[in-house]
Amino acid sequence: MSELWRLVSRICELRQISGAVRVGAIIWKSVMSTTPHTPAQNWLKRLLPLAILLLGLILFFALGLDDIFRFAVLSQHYTAIILWVETHTLLAWGGFMLAYILSVAFSLPVATLLTLAGGAVIGWPAVLLVVVSATTGALILFLAAKGALADSLTRKAGPFVSRIKSGFDQSPFLWLLALRLIPAAPFWVVNIVPAALGMKTRDFLAATFIGIFPGTSVYIWVGRGFDTVLASGQTPDTSSLADPQIILPLTALGCLALVPVVVKFIKARKTTRP
Repeated sequence: MSELWRLVSRICELRQISGAVRVGAIIWKSVMSTTPHTPAQNWLKRLLPLAILLLGLILFFALGLDDIFRFAVLSQHYTAIILWVETHTLLAWGGFMLAYILSVAFSLPVATLLTLAGGAVIGWPAVLLVVVSATTGALILFLAAKGALADSLTRKAGPFVSRIKSGFDQSPFLWLLALRLIPAAPFWVVNIVPAALGMKTRDFLAATFIGIFPGTSVYIWVGRGFDTVLASGQTPDTSSLADPQIILPLTALGCLALVPVVVKFIKARKTTRP
């Protein structure tokens, strides 16, 4: 089972980095094609933050750092980590938050492991630590993407993209809240798309902070159950995260968040009818 999980993790990581490279290529093409007469320093300033984040993702795999963020490694040093956290609680919390912020900002495929490990090592206080850290990291990526993408998309948007943007702009907070609640789209994608659509930073922060609370609480709860397994030197089974009893309630919350949007759409359709 552990070998199968490592294989699945590796496939997900390869998809993560290939997806990030494709997004980077799209961003480069979009920005360069829409600013042909812009001075080099201007488009460089717009692309630099996002380029740094993309480079960080590539270096993460190139340096083999992904081999460190494994449950097998955590289980080997679990007792020592627990003792160190108990002795240096505030420092441990700060280091955990910094690692989480960087993992989200650079779109590293380790956020799930960090969340579960936080539940096992830190306990329930990890809920707030993860939510604050994930929101901060998401904000960094959002601002970097917004600086590179927002103006370009507005100038080059076709009819289909324009319709999507128009619908999103009517209730951006509720749309993003639903996307955060429903565990479907990759977290990094949901950070970039609102930036491309020109979402306000205030709405992005609020929807992200509120939207990831339920899912984070569930993951911390699952992580709490890993304590005994990790202490015995074994690798925990994470298949419970795909249990319908976990997925369906979160999906239902996301759908519930979209009810006002649907009602608003129906009312708008009624008023436009002759």
